[in-house]
Amino acid sequence: MNTPIRRLSVVMAALFTALLVAATSVQFFQARTLAGMAANKRTLLDSYARERGSIFVAGQPIAKSVPVNDQYSWLRTYPGGRLYSQITGFYAYAVGNPYGLERAADGLLSGSSDTLFVRRVTDLITGRKTSGASLDLTIDPRAQQAADQALGASRGAVVALDPRTGAILAMVSHPQYDPNALSSHNLGEAAAAWQALSTDPTQPYFNRAIGGNLYPPGSTFKVVTAAAALENGLVKDGSSVLPGPATLDLPLTTATLPTENRQPCGPGDKTTLVHALEISCNTAFGSLGLQLGGEKLRAQAAKFGFGDTLDVPMRVSPSSVPADLNPPQAAQAAIGQFEVRTTPLQMAMVAAGVANQGRVMKPYLIEQVRSANLDVITSAPQPQELSQAVSPRTADILRKMMVSVVDNGSGVRARIPGVAVAGKTGTAQHQPGRPPHAWFISFAPADNPTVAVAVVVENGGVTGSEVGGGRIAAPIARAVMEAVIRR
Repeated sequence: MNTPIRRLSVVMAALFTALLVAATSVQFFQARTLAGMAANKRTLLDSYARERGSIFVAGQPIAKSVPVNDQYSWLRTYPGGRLYSQITGFYAYAVGNPYGLERAADGLLSGSSDTLFVRRVTDLITGRKTSGASLDLTIDPRAQQAADQALGASRGAVVALDPRTGAILAMVSHPQYDPNALSSHNLGEAAAAWQALSTDPTQPYFNRAIGGNLYPPGSTFKVVTAAAALENGLVKDGSSVLPGPATLDLPLTTATLPTENRQPCGPGDKTTLVHALEISCNTAFGSLGLQLGGEKLRAQAAKFGFGDTLDVPMRVSPSSVPADLNPPQAAQAAIGQFEVRTTPLQMAMVAAGVANQGRVMKPYLIEQVRSANLDVITSAPQPQELSQAVSPRTADILRKMMVSVVDNGSGVRARIPGVAVAGKTGTAQHQPGRPPHAWFISFAPADNPTVAVAVVVENGGVTGSEVGGGRIAAPIARAVMEAVIRR
């Protein structure tokens, strides 16, 4: 073979080798990445050729696929509509990336999850058409409806948990949106719906219960502060005496921390821990913050779940207490201000932890997974303990104090006739010149809890008035608790 031919052969061999390497890289190493790209419409079209699994609440579909006579084969519909919009999210050809459960549980709903591998192989052998798995949720439709109606036109969120298991019984976020408009196969209309939704300044597609712009918890965080004080031996029980002046002098600064009404919390500028919680005395809890210091406050919050990254299976934004708090900042953090930020789900976990003898359970939304013919693939998960936030003794003291808040203090509007209710109000300052957010956390029945609730109403609700959580948020929590207890 002469030299030119030999050189040409080497070049051709190198080109074929490069082609083989590139093809192998694309087919094997980059396949998952390329398939997951929003711009890859072929993958999306392929997924529409299969029936996507349904999402059920109490046996009724809140998301399902129906056959249609177009190139997409199946249309995703949402019978649950706005009520479940932030839970289901949406699966839409015009948008590309799904949202909510449609995204978090996409592998199960599409049938591509590794847990469904055996069923896919069986389908291949039998020639049966592969379809996605269906999800049964933990949501109680009565609690969901009650939360939605009670929140009304206000912006905010409501979360209800079973404190014994961590099952999510209600998850409502306002404002809402209609996912059906986004899943339409009229791509022009669907694109216009997405444009309107994604540019809406109220951000309806954010699930405020677990993410978005997190909230300062206000005085609901005083339950965490009281827990830290009890666990660290600063106080013995609810009868322990604390300073309660009209104004608390803060070290290292000329700033002071006043009570809400600028009056002392008790005679002689003294109060008890239980009375301080009943009337939400800022100076008493600010004083505890000074004694505890930032790190002990932060450590106690962490035991309730602050800082944890959770999936329910949608990702939950971690709540936070800042590190390296100086004394004035610790006093502010102790009353749920400064830079403490949280989700309503996290504050529901605080209430649930107290209700469950100090044990915080991992929250979850999927009760079981079923095949297209309704065979159970994955049964109800075993309740999983996230942490022992406080001792049973501390939890019992906190429970009694929270009951007193409802019976004798700021939480009277959460009372349920014939049922002992435990709760804590909160009024969270957030922006100068804006009304504070109204909070309430609670659980019931207090002596044998089956539901724990957290409510946040942005900017004091539709009235925009300067009101506390006891007036606006407590009745919402009561409605949800009643829906669960009376079922």
